[in-house]
This record gives sequence, C-alpha cells and structure tokens, in this order.
Amino acid sequence: MLLIHKWRRTHLAMDHNNEEFLQSNNNFLPIRYSYSDIKKITSSLKDKLGEGGYGSMFKGKLISGHDAAVKILKKGKANGQDFISEVATIGRIHHVNVIGLIGFCFESSKQALVYDFMPNRSLDKHIFSRGEETRLDSKEVYKIALQVARGIEYLNQGCDMQILHFDIKPHNILDRDLTSKVSDFGLARLYAPNHNTVSLNAARGTLGYMAPELVYKSIGGISYQADVYSFGKLLMEMASRRKNANQIKGSNIPIEEVSKDDKKIVKKMITVALWYIQLNPNDCPSMRKVLEMLEGEADDLQVHPKPLFYPAEMSTRDDGTWTNEGNDTISYSSTSATTYETSHHEHSSTSNTLA
Repeated sequence: MLLIHKWRRTHLAMDHNNEEFLQSNNNFLPIRYSYSDIKKITSSLKDKLGEGGYGSMFKGKLISGHDAAVKILKKGKANGQDFISEVATIGRIHHVNVIGLIGFCFESSKQALVYDFMPNRSLDKHIFSRGEETRLDSKEVYKIALQVARGIEYLNQGCDMQILHFDIKPHNILDRDLTSKVSDFGLARLYAPNHNTVSLNAARGTLGYMAPELVYKSIGGISYQADVYSFGKLLMEMASRRKNANQIKGSNIPIEEVSKDDKKIVKKMITVALWYIQLNPNDCPSMRKVLEMLEGEADDLQVHPKPLFYPAEMSTRDDGTWTNEGNDTISYSSTSATTYETSHHEHSSTSNTLA
C-alpha cells in the first residue's frame, strides 16, 4: 500500500508539472483539444493508419473540413515528459519541410497529437516498393533528399533553440505531392545554440540509422552530427533503393537500366552519403555542407579520403538495442568508398549491381 501511494503521488506530481508547463507556455503551443474532441475528429478511432512503438495513428477530419493525422499514445509506453518534449519541440517549428502540429490532447493518461495529414504515406513505401505505381524515379528521389536536408538543417541550426531529432529514417519522412516533411519528434531534444553537445542517459534512435557516438561514448560527444550521420544512412538507402541492413550483410541489388542523367544523380547521392556515415563525428560535415554538396555539380564532388568504418562486433539484443557484448574495445572493418563508385559504373545491358 505504501508503494502504491508513493507511485500515485509521484505520477500526480508529474501530471501537475506537465499541466503547469502547458498552461504557462500556451503562447507558442498549438490548439488544445479535449479527449472527447479527439474522439469526434477520428470518428471514435475508426480509420487506423498504422501503429508504432509509442502509439497508433488514425485519420481524422477537423471542423474546418481538413484531414488530419491523430497519434494516440499508448498508456505506459510514453510518459508525460516524452509527450511534453514532442509538443514543446514541434510546437515551435514552422518550416515547409517539417511536419506541422495542429493540436494536442493532454488528459492524464489520455494523450494525443494532431498533425497535418500527409496522404502519400512515408518514404519507405516509395523507395523500397517494387510496384510501378508507387516507385519514384531518381530525379524525384533527389528532390526529396534536398527537402529532407533542408528540414534537418533548419532543426539543427535554423531555430532559436537547436533541435536534435534522433530518429531520421524513411518511415519518418512523409510526403504530400512530393513535398516531403520530417515527422515524429518523440525522441527529439532541445538544446541551446551555445552548447556543442547534449547529455543522454541512454541511446535513442533506430537500429541502422543511429550514429556510433550514441552507442559508444568513447567515440565523442553527442551533437547535431548524430542527425547528420542518420541522414547519410538515409541518403544511401534512397540512392541504392536498398535497406541498410542488406547493405551491411553485403548482398547485391540489381539496378535497372537508367539514363546518363539518372546515373549522375545516383552517383552524387552516394558520394555525398559516404561523407556522412563516418565513425568519428568530427569527420562529418554539417547539414549546410550537405546542401552545398547536393546542390552542386556531381563532377565537382570528391570521394571521402578516408575509408568507411563501422563497428564489426556490434549486435542486437532481443529488444532491438545495440550492444558490443560487453566488450570495451571496438574492432573495425573497412569498406573502401570507391567500391560504391566503381560498382556504379559497371553497368551492362541487362543490369547493374551496387555492392
């Protein structure tokens, strides 16, 4: 009984603190809805769009007639602080390539976020799809890459408060008429522009996109370079149309016949990506440099002078988190960056392999 009483007091105190924050910061926050409003907007959670680790997404319709995407957070999965983090972070963002937060609901255990509705689904449905109706050509993929880079650059260096997303991946890039937006700020962190690094109690992100410094503290401090690294991994997937897990395994992927211009676009994206998936965060240029490289001429780009390194003894636990099996030392395997460039030019009349 004593433990239950203590638990209830702790959570009531947290709810009170979160409520005070929402009330005192309503000058920049979006519309606040009641849970009954959320039920009306979603027609009692009728049209489910998808489900993630922290909640489910439903399609809704606002009083204005505009469609909306409503994220209902799971009970016990996301605490009040995670919710406040997402509301406070995305509530102050206004950029064409970042998802807009229309409103939110906070009634103790009932928490919801109301976003702009993006009808064309997430990027992974397009770049990994084998269906002709959803597959994007190289020029469209390149355009999306530029938009994502602009969105991340704004978050990292364009806001009054710098924002680290920590979960850049195809699933969190939404699209409306080929205008892509960075979404899902559940893991995001705010930090002052005069601070170079942030402190985290635990690694956060998704396997295959997480920067090495999030796993191995000895590599370096955690900064906006973590998002830069994740973008590099994303860019490699967009260019190769192959998931990072398959690239690590060393499997091959057939590349269809493409025009000379498309080859140049793919080469540019891969070359840029290799600059940003480096082990040492200090070897990764900023997102502003990413934009310069992507917007420049492909022939002017140089392949990164250092090989591409990644931890060779890294594995995953059952819950998907990274581990090096308790080994404090890290051994590395290297893959020459020129492997990607060379294989891209080995194009036959039937198919090409990007190894």
